[in-house]
Amino acid sequence: MPSDDLLRFIGGPLPYSGWWLLLGILLVATVIAWCAGVFVWTLSPGRLRALPVINRIHAGLTRRRFIRAVRGAFDQYRAGVISGPQAGAAISRSVRSFLFVSTGVRAQYLHISDMADGPLAAAAPLLTRLNDVQFSTNPSNDIAALGRSAEELISTWT
Repeated sequence: MPSDDLLRFIGGPLPYSGWWLLLGILLVATVIAWCAGVFVWTLSPGRLRALPVINRIHAGLTRRRFIRAVRGAFDQYRAGVISGPQAGAAISRSVRSFLFVSTGVRAQYLHISDMADGPLAAAAPLLTRLNDVQFSTNPSNDIAALGRSAEELISTWT
């Protein structure tokens, strides 16, 4: 019978390569990591401070971000792009924003006398000197020294 000869050419499907399984696992792991990253990236600073492992990473990234902002304001001042009062305002804004992100206390809206009585007491002297540069017609503080003090405050804040 002629069909008996053809049965010897029929076999099972060819097996797929093991690389496809590895590629599939890698793609699934990438999607899961991306979703977790988006979830963590969009959390509020208060929630990030409460997570045990992420809080150290968040604190380091926050410090680096605001130190860069302070350095950027000082570099603009040194290049002559902004004036002394503008540099003082930019540094003050960066320090106050850092305090809010780090502690959750809305430092942007507090008077310095209110800060001196609370958990932000360490930042009150620097902000007083920044206000002097920002609002005084004859400031007694140097922008370079204030920029270094702001960087030091940000890098040592706990």
